[in-house]
Amino acid sequence: PLTMEEVRMLVELFYLPYHHGTQAQRLLEHFQWLRANSPSVGVPATAPDSCGGTQWRGRARSFQLLCAQTCRLHSRFVCSAGQALLYDLHPYLWDIRNMLLAASAFVLWLGCQSITAPLCPGEDAEPWARRGGLFGELQALLPVGNSCDLFYHPPPLFPSRQLYLLRPLLPQDKLSLGWAQPRLSGAPALAGRLLGSFLHLSPEYMFVLEDEGGPCGYAAGALCAEGFLRERDSSWLPAMRHKYPRELGAGAPALGQEALLFFHAELPAVPLPVLRRFPSLVQLGTAPRVLDVGASRSLAVCLLSALRANGSRGVFCQVSATDQQQLSFYSKLG
Repeated sequence: PLTMEEVRMLVELFYLPYHHGTQAQRLLEHFQWLRANSPSVGVPATAPDSCGGTQWRGRARSFQLLCAQTCRLHSRFVCSAGQALLYDLHPYLWDIRNMLLAASAFVLWLGCQSITAPLCPGEDAEPWARRGGLFGELQALLPVGNSCDLFYHPPPLFPSRQLYLLRPLLPQDKLSLGWAQPRLSGAPALAGRLLGSFLHLSPEYMFVLEDEGGPCGYAAGALCAEGFLRERDSSWLPAMRHKYPRELGAGAPALGQEALLFFHAELPAVPLPVLRRFPSLVQLGTAPRVLDVGASRSLAVCLLSALRANGSRGVFCQVSATDQQQLSFYSKLG
C-alpha cells in the first residue's frame, strides 16, 4: 500500500484547480525560477558572480528530486491502488508524470548548454487552450506550451508501473551505447545509420529515454536543418563512405547491409520551401518494449521545447514511405 507521505503527495498534486498543495507548489516555483534564471548557468565557475550558477544548479537538483518522487508515486500507485480507484485517478497522475518527465529533461538540458540564449516565449494562447490545475501551469512554462495537441492524448487502457528517465545525451553515452563506433561483423550497425550524423553534428539536441532495462528511446534534432543537411552530405557521409566501403557488406548481417546501403545511396534533397517553413529537423524512436505512448510524447515535448527555446519556428522529419515501423510510431505521436 501507499505510505502516508505518498498519499499526502497525491492529494497535494490535485488539491484545488488554482490552489496547490505544498509539494506541487514547490514543483511549480522551482520550474518558474529555473526557467526565468536559466542564463545564470552560462556564467563561468571562476567569474565573480559564479554563485548564481551554483544556486541555479542547487535548485535544479531539488526540482529533479521532486520530479523523480512524483514518477515513483505513479509507479507505486499503479501497483497499490484498487482497480476502481486506479482507473479513476490514473489518467490525472499519468498526465503529471508525462509532463514532469519532459520538464525535468528540459531543465537538465538548460544546465548542459555551454552558451546561453534567451528562451523564446510562445504566443499567448487562448484561455481554453490549456487545462487548469498543476498540469496546465507546468505546460504554460514550456516553450511549446501553446502547442496543445502535444499535451492531449488518452491514457493507456492498461496502466503500466514502468519507471522512465528522460535526460539529455551525455558524452559517455556515445561509448556505453555503442553509438560512436557501431559495427556488426565489420559493418556499421543500424544505430550508426540512424544517429551517427546527429551525434557528430548536433549532439546538443539529443535526448535519451531509459527504463529499468537501460536505454529504450531517443530524440535527436538539428536547429538549422539546412546547414545540418549540407554538412552531413559534404563531410559526414563522405567520411562514412571512406570508412565503410561497399565491400564490407559481403557476408554482413542484414542490418549491417542496410546501413551500408544508406551510407552509399544518394539521399533525396529536401525542397527549399520545406526548409524555409520548417527550419529544424527531428528524429525520434523507441524500442518495441516501450508501450507507453506517454513516454514517447514526453520525448517529443522535450526535444521540441529545446528547439523552440533557441528560436525554431517549425520542424519536420524524414521517413521512408516503406518504413512501416517509423510511420506507425509517428502516427501514434499525432
